[in-house]
Amino acid sequence: MVSRDRYPIGQQDFRDLREGGAYYVDKTEFIHKIVTSQSKFYFLARPRRFGKSLFLSTLRYFFEGRRELFKGLYIHSTDWKWEEYPVLRLDLNTDRYAENGQLSVVLDRLLDDWERKFGISNTYSDPSQRLGKIIESAHEKTGRKVVILVDEYDKPLVGNMNKVENFEQYRSQLASLYSNFKSSAEHIRLVFLTGVSRFSRLSVFSDLNNIKDISFSNDFADICGITEDELFFYFKEGIEELAQEYRVSYETICRRLKKNYDGYRFAKDGSDIYNPWSILNALSELRIGNYWNATGSASIIAEVLRDKNVDIEMTINGRWSLDSLAGLDLMNADPTALLYQTGYLTIADYDYRNDTVRLKVPNDEVKEGLFKNLLNFYINVKRGTPSGIVRQILDNINAGMPELMMKNLEAYFAGIPYDLKMDNENNFQNAIYILLTLIGIDVKTEVHTSDGRMDILIETTDYIYIMELKYDGSPDEALRQIDRKQYALKFNADIRKLFKIGVNFSSVPRRIISWKIEER
Repeated sequence: MVSRDRYPIGQQDFRDLREGGAYYVDKTEFIHKIVTSQSKFYFLARPRRFGKSLFLSTLRYFFEGRRELFKGLYIHSTDWKWEEYPVLRLDLNTDRYAENGQLSVVLDRLLDDWERKFGISNTYSDPSQRLGKIIESAHEKTGRKVVILVDEYDKPLVGNMNKVENFEQYRSQLASLYSNFKSSAEHIRLVFLTGVSRFSRLSVFSDLNNIKDISFSNDFADICGITEDELFFYFKEGIEELAQEYRVSYETICRRLKKNYDGYRFAKDGSDIYNPWSILNALSELRIGNYWNATGSASIIAEVLRDKNVDIEMTINGRWSLDSLAGLDLMNADPTALLYQTGYLTIADYDYRNDTVRLKVPNDEVKEGLFKNLLNFYINVKRGTPSGIVRQILDNINAGMPELMMKNLEAYFAGIPYDLKMDNENNFQNAIYILLTLIGIDVKTEVHTSDGRMDILIETTDYIYIMELKYDGSPDEALRQIDRKQYALKFNADIRKLFKIGVNFSSVPRRIISWKIEER
C-alpha cells in the first residue's frame, strides 16, 4: 500500500520535501548542466503549477552547500565542491498585486531580510539601490559571488493586464530592480529567472543580451514536469493503486492518465510531459479529476480571444514560429502566444523545413477547462434554457438528423443574453466551434479548398456536414456559395452522406433565424 502522504502536493521547498520523505523526481542533472556551463544568466518559462518554484528551491539548497539533502540524487555523485554561496531568492509569487503599491511591500520585506542576513546597513530608500548594495556587500562579506533566484519575475504584470496604471507602475519598478543584474554582474555567480513569458516591455532581456533562454531548449525540455519514463519509474505503485480503485487494468489506467494529463511539449525534440500538479493530485486523491483547471481561470484569455475577433480553431491548430511564441506584450497580447505561455496550447510537432511548430491543446483536462471558459464568454445562455439541448445536438449529428440539429442549435442560441458579444460572423462561428468541440464533435472552421474556405466542416463515421454561415444574410445565399465554390467537391468519392447547410444568424434578436438543408 502506497503512503499517499508522500505525494508533495503544493510543496515547493526542497528541504522540507527531502527531510519529510516525500516523492521527488530527480531533476538535478539539469542543475549540473547549468553550473558547469559558461552562462550565468538564465531564463525559464513554463505554465503555472509545473514545478518552477521547486526547481528554484533545489538550486537554492544546492548553492548553500547542503549536500546531505541531495544524497541518492544525480548531482550528489558529481565532483562539485559543495561550497556555500550567498543566495538571494526573490519570490514574487507571494502576492496577487491587485492593488497599487503591493510590490513595494513585498520588496521591502525581502530586502529587510537580506540586509539582516548579511549584516548590511540600509542607507537607501529606493529598492533598486538597496538591492545593488546587497549584491555587492554580500560578495565582499562572504568572498563568493552572489546567486540570485527570481521566482515568477512577471507575476505583478500578469495580474494587471487590464489595469494600465498598476501595470506601468509595476513594470517601472521591476525594470529598475532587474537593472542590477547588469550593473552588478561582476558580483554575480548566477541569475536564474522563471516566469510565464519574456515580456517585451520589461528591459531585463534587452539589458542582459547574453541571457540564456532555455524555455525552448532540447537540452532542458524535461526540466519541469514529469516524463512518461519518470512517471512509471517513480509512481508505478501509485498507478497500480489507482487502477485498483477504478477496477480496471494497469494498462487502462495508464491510458486514462495519458489522455487527461500528458501531451505537453516544450521543445522541437522534447519528450511528452505530464502535468505534475494534476498527476500528483490524481494519485493522492485516487481520482482522475480536473485539478489544474481549479488553480486558475482562463477568463482573461477568453476575453482577449473574443475582443480580438480571433478564429479560435485556426489559432489552436495553426502553425507558428517559435519566435512568435517566445515574447509577449501584455498590453497588446498576441492570443496564440498567450495561449501557449499559459499552458492552454503546447507544441504538437516541429517542421524543420519551415522552422515552424504546430500547436495543440495538450490533453482532455486542459481542453475541458479552456472550452468551458470560452463557452461562457461566447454563449453563456440564460437560466431556463433546457439542459438536454446540448446532448440532443450531439445525438442529432451522429444520427444524421440535420433538421433536428439545427432546431436544437436555434433553441440553444436563443438563450444568449442580449449584451453578450455576438456581433459578427466570426464570433458566431467561434461559438459553434467551441460548443461542438466541447461535446466531442470533430469540427473544423475556415477549411481551405481550391476556391475558398468552408465556414464549418463536421465529419462523423457516417455523415459529412458543410455549413456556411451568414450574418444578416440568407440561407439561399449561403447554399449558393457552397455550390459556386465547390466545397463538396473533395468528398465526391466519399460514401458518407453529405449535408449542405446554409445558416442565417441575425444581429437584432442575436440568434439563428433561418436555415436550409440540401442532401447529397
